[in-house]
Amino acid sequence: MADSQPFELEIASGRVLHGLVDLPATPGARPTVVVCHGFKGFMEWGFFPHLAHLLAARDFTTVRFNFGGGGMRPGDDLVSDPEAFAHATVGKDVVDLEAILEAVADGRIASGRVDGDRLGLLGHSRGGGTALLAAARDQRLSALVTWSAVATFDRLSDEEKVGWRRVGRVPVVNARTGQELALDRSVLDDLEARVDEYDLVAAAGARRAPWLIVHGENDETVPIAEAQRLAAAAGSTSRFEAVTDASHTFGAVHPFAGPTPPLIQALNQTQLWLRKHLA
Repeated sequence: MADSQPFELEIASGRVLHGLVDLPATPGARPTVVVCHGFKGFMEWGFFPHLAHLLAARDFTTVRFNFGGGGMRPGDDLVSDPEAFAHATVGKDVVDLEAILEAVADGRIASGRVDGDRLGLLGHSRGGGTALLAAARDQRLSALVTWSAVATFDRLSDEEKVGWRRVGRVPVVNARTGQELALDRSVLDDLEARVDEYDLVAAAGARRAPWLIVHGENDETVPIAEAQRLAAAAGSTSRFEAVTDASHTFGAVHPFAGPTPPLIQALNQTQLWLRKHLA
C-alpha cells in the first residue's frame, strides 16, 4: 500500500488547495503523475485512491488534489463550501492545475521524490479537459492520459443559458448525495469570454505529450463521439482506447466497491502507457 501524505498549497489567488501524495517504495526521485478529478468529483472519490495506490505500486510518485472550485476539503463527502462550487470557472481550474504542476516541478510538493524530466498528467471527465489544456501549454509534460474526457466545456443548450442569465444561477443536483447546489452566472461569463482559449479540439492538436485517450463505449455523461473528436484532432502521437460495456466511471461507484472489468482495462492501459513514456 502506498504511503499517502497530505499537503496544502496556497496559490497566488489566495486559495488553498488540498492534496495527497502517494509514494512508491523505491526511494529518491521517481517518475511522477498528477491526477485531476472531474466536475462534482474529488480526490478521494471512488477509483481515485485505488488508482493512486496502483500507480505508486508501479513506482510512480502520484499527486492528487481537490480543485478549489469543488468546494470540498479532505475527508468531506458533501460540498462544504457551496459558494466556491458556484464560482468554479474553467479558468480557476486551469490556474489550480498549473499551480500544482509548478509546485511539483520545483519541489514544493513531494520534495526529493519527483523526477521533473518524467512528469505525466491524468484527468477524468472535466478534469480530462483541464489536463488537456495544461498539456497544450506545458512542454514539461512527457505523458498525458484522459479518462472519459469532455471535448467541450460548453454543456448546456442556448435555451438553458438564457434561463441561467435571467435567473443568475443554474441549479445543480448531485445525484450521488442529493445535495442541491448551483452555478453562478460568472461560470457562463468565463466560458463565453474565453471560447478560443478553452477550445479543447484545438488543444488536442497543439499538445505534444504522447496521449492515451480512454473512453467507455456506454458513457452516459460524455458521449464517446467526444473522444473520437479529440482523437481525430490529436494525430499520430495519441492512442484511442474504447472500453467495452463501460460507463462514465467505468462501473466504479463511491464508496468504492472494488475494480470492475472495465475499470481494470482502463487501469491496465494507463499503467502501460505511463511506463512506456515515463519509466
